[in-house]
Amino acid sequence: MFRLLVSRLIAAIPLMLMVATLVFFLAQLNPVDPAATIMGDDADLESLALKRAELGIDRPLLAQYWDWLNSAVVGDLGTNWFNGEQITTELRDRIPVTAAMVFGSLIVALLIGMVFGVTAALKAGRLPDRIITGTSSLGLAVPNFWIALLLAYYVGVKLRWLPAIWPMTRPASIGEWLEALLLPCIALGISASAAIARQARSSMIGVLQRDYIRTALAKGLPVRRVVSRHAIRNAAIPVVTLAGFQTSALIGGSIFVEFVFNVPGLGRFGVDAILRQNMPALLGFVLVTSAVVVLVNIVLDMSYAWLNPKVRPE
Repeated sequence: MFRLLVSRLIAAIPLMLMVATLVFFLAQLNPVDPAATIMGDDADLESLALKRAELGIDRPLLAQYWDWLNSAVVGDLGTNWFNGEQITTELRDRIPVTAAMVFGSLIVALLIGMVFGVTAALKAGRLPDRIITGTSSLGLAVPNFWIALLLAYYVGVKLRWLPAIWPMTRPASIGEWLEALLLPCIALGISASAAIARQARSSMIGVLQRDYIRTALAKGLPVRRVVSRHAIRNAAIPVVTLAGFQTSALIGGSIFVEFVFNVPGLGRFGVDAILRQNMPALLGFVLVTSAVVVLVNIVLDMSYAWLNPKVRPE
């Protein structure tokens, strides 16, 4: 297991470097001039030239990239061109919010998906299975921002059970954090749970047809014990693989959900950086999100190795 962890961490370094390099050069295709955005429409050519020189964007692209890379290696991601704040400081304030939302929504997706998927498998071919299968198919087609809008309006505005928008002041306690993040987590988790439910159902049906499950049931062991101790663990292997892909989708979907609930997370930070061609902020956003995706997939690889010893390195 330790060798697997080390190999995944080593492989992540060139991957993140490649992603940052690709984003840096692709971002140059954006026609937005950050100097013109900062100075305004009334700025003359001389002022724009001075601002470009101050930002360092008048130099060759390779020189800009090399300077950024040398600073990023030592943990300096530069300064926000528009507010003068350190990128590391801004990311430090936003990472916990988005990480908590994505992690919470993944828990919601796994709980809902596994419960309904296992239930559908145990009731295969009967009415509960048909209802769950039809509902999960509908859930795959519904975008998470639409679910977020419905929850914000009905649960937050009409019923006032939970806050519809992020509080103006930073939540001071764990209870306030949970209250503010509950609706965004549910909105993200519901859409992801549909795919997990379908995968769990399919995998569980296959496991229940294995010989060792039939033998355990023939010996008179309770169905609940056979399912909880033997079937679910083996059925969870493909679900773990799917959860890795769903985590990447949750990070992408969090951008839209953050706008709906006014959550001050990485999504809004990244969109603002793209629209303004704020290169230090954009690269910092890409590095953090790619690192999160890589780390989540490493954790899932470790979980997969724990569930299935055959994939562990010799």
